[in-house]
Formats: sequence, structure tokens, C-alpha cells
Amino acid sequence: MDELLYELRDGVAYLTFNRPQARNALTFAMYDRLAEICEQANKDRSIRALLLTGAGDKAFAAGTDISQFRAFDKEQDALDYEARIDRVLGALERCRVPTIAAINGACTGGGAGIAACCDLRIGTRSLRYGFPVAKTLGNCLSMNNYARLAALLGPARVKDIIFRARLIEAEEALAIGLVGELVEDGAALARRAEELVREVANLAPLTLQATKEAIYRLRPKPQEGSDLVLMCYMSADFREGMEAFLNKRKPVWKGR
Repeated sequence: MDELLYELRDGVAYLTFNRPQARNALTFAMYDRLAEICEQANKDRSIRALLLTGAGDKAFAAGTDISQFRAFDKEQDALDYEARIDRVLGALERCRVPTIAAINGACTGGGAGIAACCDLRIGTRSLRYGFPVAKTLGNCLSMNNYARLAALLGPARVKDIIFRARLIEAEEALAIGLVGELVEDGAALARRAEELVREVANLAPLTLQATKEAIYRLRPKPQEGSDLVLMCYMSADFREGMEAFLNKRKPVWKGR
């Protein structure tokens, strides 16, 4: 079974994270394929918009598949992982065409990072959005991810959701502008997402491209953050968080 489905139909590219049995947790191959699709959209002028969804009714995407972290045993592994995520999310963020995330259920970790890079977001009332890493792995985000989130939600709210490892629910997401609208369920989401992506795809593409690029240029550029990545990913706490998560137990944090 393909883990990431892709279809181009009448000028709209449809991308579906397709691991419903794992709440659409993202493998490295799925991340890389997402970047390839964005690069294709940059070259193919017939593509006018990109719609991202998750298969099933449980999740848009519930972060990176944590089992992949077991292979991390040196500093370069952590740096390479965050560099890969930054490259992929940067490709999505800088994609020439408008991007829309249709969110049903959990949208956490890497999935939340992907949604944050999209231009428009809509969701169902089962939406749950956040980065509960302080409860799960004890890792951190890259500086670029923190910058994206701060631009989208504001620094105070980013601290609130990460310090408390809490998930933003649907009504709050609508109130703070994280999503532009809510619908009742997955079927309604599919219908509304199709309407919205077609509406956007039929507008002047250069106007939308220029606006997207202008907003990107307004965002302050983050400082270097490799020391923060290594502090977290090379810690005993990270190894403990990963093993606790995979063995379905509560982690014991030591702060080292």
C-alpha cells in the first residue's frame, strides 16, 4: 500500500497521508515524497493548488513514526533529521501554488508542522492540534519550526501549548485563526475542501504566488539552533521518552 497517495486532477494536486492504521504517522519516505510533489508543482504550471488530507477518520497526521528514532546513536543523526524536516517543510512553505490542509482528527508533531506551512487550513470538530513533545519524546523543534509557529500563533500561545503539552481543540483553533472554518465530520470536510481548493485554483495564480512570497519575506529569520537540537536529541531523556512511548508507559524525566 502506498503510504502517500498523489493524484493530479483538473489543475489540483491531491496528496493524502495514507497510513490510517498508524494514525498517518509520517515515515522519512513520506516526508521526502511531500518535498518532491512541491518541487513538481513549482515546475508544472498546470498545477494551480495543492490539497493535503489524511486517510481515515482518526488523524491528519500524528507526527513522525517514532520507531525510526531508535536508529539515532550520534549527533549527526539528530542534526540530519531536523535538517530533513526543515528541507521538507521549507519546500511546502515555498511551494509556488496555494496549499490547503484539510484536518480531521489528530494533527500533531510533524503533522502539525506540515499544517502550519499550508496557506489555508480547515478542519472538523474532532480536530486536535499541537506538539506534545514535552510529554512524549522530550525533544524539541527546529528554529525554523518555532519561527513558523510563532508567526502563526504568537510566541505566548506557542509556549502555552508546548509547556503544557496540550492540544488545541476545534473551537479554539477557529477562534485563534489556526483554521479558517470548521465542518461537522470527514464527509463534510471532503466536500468543503474540494469547494475551497477549486475556488482558489480558479483565481489569478500570480497574485496568489506574489502574496504568498510577500508574507514569507515579512517573517523574521531565525537564529542558529543546532545546540538546542543536540541538547534534547542526545539526552538520556530523549531515549527514555522514545522507549516509554513505544512500550506504552509513562516516561521518567531526569533533565539530562
